[in-house]
Amino acid sequence: MKKDRVKVILLVAGEGKRLRPYTLDRPKCLVEINGVSLLDRQLAVLKSEKLDNIVLIGGYKSEMLDEYGFTLRNNPRYFETNMLWTLFCAEDELEGEVIVSYGDIVYSKEILQALLKSTADIAVAIDKDWESYWQARNDNPLDDAETLKLRKDGTISEIGQKPKSLNEIEGQYMGLMKFSVNGLKQIKEIFHKALKDKDVLGKLVENAYMTDLLQALIELGVMVTAIPVYGRWVEVDTVDDLNISIVIERLNDISYG
Repeated sequence: MKKDRVKVILLVAGEGKRLRPYTLDRPKCLVEINGVSLLDRQLAVLKSEKLDNIVLIGGYKSEMLDEYGFTLRNNPRYFETNMLWTLFCAEDELEGEVIVSYGDIVYSKEILQALLKSTADIAVAIDKDWESYWQARNDNPLDDAETLKLRKDGTISEIGQKPKSLNEIEGQYMGLMKFSVNGLKQIKEIFHKALKDKDVLGKLVENAYMTDLLQALIELGVMVTAIPVYGRWVEVDTVDDLNISIVIERLNDISYG
């Protein structure tokens, strides 16, 4: 796969209510840690792999993203919709080979390289070394975790459900994935069927998460391949995430060049 053909779509519509007051004047992706925003950190990693065909899908205070000079699309319903709806606000950009990433994460170039190397139609990065990170961020890691079960062949058999125990979590979904031409065809079919049926796994399409889309694919027999990684990424969801030592330590372990 030639990198110059890979498009990157960053889902940066979020308001980040749990990061207030830091998001009162900016979208979640522009919140800074040690003076550098989440978006700038992610863009530095993408640049290290010479990925510059980038589409931003904004929403909350999206005008602040204009200065980056990338294609900027908009989810005008950002305040009442979730990730799946945001992605399909730029459906015409879902062509070729596409990486989709949440805007509130930062990951190492090694993770990006592992994703780029995958030949799977649908490849999803998962952190196998997630538990200590979640323990540090949450009094009870099950409160903010989802199931992720793997088959022996490395494909995902379940994702995004409410776990009853840590045994149901064989890796942490990061919000970073890659789709081939065929993979994009498959997710478009699921999305448009959901629009017609008015739900994804019992949820309104507007309220569905990316993990709901992935689980719907799995239930139809589509292979969703896990790309295992071991740490070297962060998610920033709350004010505590800006201050706890494990986030800073993991950010310091991420190389940008």
